[in-house]
Amino acid sequence: MCGIFAYTGINQEAPSLVLGGLKNLEYRGYDSWGIAAIGKNGKLQVYKKTGKIGNSLIDNLGKSTLAIGHTRWATHGGVTVRNAHPHLDCTGSLGLIHNGIIENYDVLKKSLLKFGHRFNSETDTEVAVHLIEEYQKKLSFKEAVIKAFTEFQGLNAIIVMDSKTRLIAAAKNGSPLIIGKGRQENYLASDAHALLPYTRNIYFMEDSEAVFINDKKITGYSLIDKREKELHYTVLNWKSLKVDKGFYPHFMLKEIHDQLKMLEYIVNNQDEGIKKFSKLIETSFGTYMVGCGTAAYASLAGTYIFSKIAKFHVNFSVASEFAYLVDFLTEKSLVIALSQSGETIDLIDAVRKARNNGARIAALVNNLGSSLYRLADDKLLLNAGVEKAVVSTKAFTAKLAHLILIAYNLAGKLEEGKLIIRKSITEVRRILKNEYQVKIKNLAKNLTAKNHIYIIGRGVSYPIALETALKIKEASYIHAEGFAGGELKHGVIALVDKGTPCLAFLPEDETYPDTTSGVMEMKARGGYMIGIGSKNQKVFDEFLEVHDCGIATMIPNILVGQLLGYYLAVNKGLDPDKPRNLAKSVTVK
Repeated sequence: MCGIFAYTGINQEAPSLVLGGLKNLEYRGYDSWGIAAIGKNGKLQVYKKTGKIGNSLIDNLGKSTLAIGHTRWATHGGVTVRNAHPHLDCTGSLGLIHNGIIENYDVLKKSLLKFGHRFNSETDTEVAVHLIEEYQKKLSFKEAVIKAFTEFQGLNAIIVMDSKTRLIAAAKNGSPLIIGKGRQENYLASDAHALLPYTRNIYFMEDSEAVFINDKKITGYSLIDKREKELHYTVLNWKSLKVDKGFYPHFMLKEIHDQLKMLEYIVNNQDEGIKKFSKLIETSFGTYMVGCGTAAYASLAGTYIFSKIAKFHVNFSVASEFAYLVDFLTEKSLVIALSQSGETIDLIDAVRKARNNGARIAALVNNLGSSLYRLADDKLLLNAGVEKAVVSTKAFTAKLAHLILIAYNLAGKLEEGKLIIRKSITEVRRILKNEYQVKIKNLAKNLTAKNHIYIIGRGVSYPIALETALKIKEASYIHAEGFAGGELKHGVIALVDKGTPCLAFLPEDETYPDTTSGVMEMKARGGYMIGIGSKNQKVFDEFLEVHDCGIATMIPNILVGQLLGYYLAVNKGLDPDKPRNLAKSVTVK
């Protein structure tokens, strides 16, 4: 979601350096952006725009050794230049950027208006800079920042620069902030990967913590203990996020193709983590699997996988709702949180509440060093590699592969699990060949002008139907819905009329005859039926063959769904890497 980058040091090109940092954060998703720097006159100069950064230049900011930048995903107020960050105080000496939501902003704003403060935006963020300005009338910059931040309700992270003291202050509670320590220069960002081109000395800020930074010194401060604290830095040996599309037109398509090597890596290298997670589930008294969006559908798939393969009951909840279901957790409970970014605020909030109830936290996460990774008692990296497209693809199949292998290991049949994953890899390789993709491209052409697409599946194919619908919605903006096949007669079939596109997943499992009945019912109402399975039938208007791979058939099945979403977007002239209104890392509630 919102990207944050700040620099203070000896480099006179701070604005350009911050612009480069923001470009490294573009994959998070945003709708406007801005940079503030100290000008020659000692006042803050600001440059803000709506839309993408692209090839924008910021020459008008001139030379400066201190700058902050922000990419905004709109919450309070529309997508306008006025609402873009950074925001300034009335004097023009304070500039502030923010990630999160100040829930009590309205109360604070009413008070500040009485003191004569002038507001230029509709945002909750602008309240923060004016509140610091108000407190700075009687307090030092450091004291004013701390006092203001402790009055904000909700989960937030702020960075504020003061042209008078030439200090950058940062404080967080929920949203991620990372410090990068250099030589005669220091950095702040919302993602550690954005700092790697500049420094490897990293500090992940904790909640209820503030820092004050200039080119020479970084001072940590506990908002709980009300005193300075020592910061312990980590030297990261990660590879930099310099990932390009290669010969692919979009990152989404590249990442769909990446799944082949990724699955091969998982089946050959993850035994240790898989066995550890199996033991955790085996010894827990109540296991709960939670995630948001794509990760939620992987979690739901996990409940079917563990029931069918390991005969284990695993509970599922959407993470944003799990926070309201934690009262029954105990010290014997295990909560497995699934996430690509490891920064999704609804998931982090649910995990913290579960931990407060004594539950053990395990994470299946793709982002080393993320908030979830650091919060979890036990973690297993997905090793899906970098995902630059906002629409997640390979992280989903990585989750499915890990869950299948963990379930088989629980059943004492890990090698059998590896065998079916290898079968799915063979099928993935076939689907990624050009002749198969031509079939999906042709199907996409037939569906591009449609307003609605419905997808059904039963058993493990139900979460695959949900995820396919999500890929279509995210990438192409076509209304798509996934349904449990048995729910058709309970209301859904009212949506089907002549020519309505209906996809059905029909793997060779116990769901086949019942799903086939649903296909017949939709066809009888005029549905345009698209079958995805190993057996073609006369009822299908179009058919995409997917060979049987046991329970792992869900992996090539979702590949078909991902490719369909991608080609629908391309046909509509959309950028599938950066869909409107969406962000890679959802860091506001």
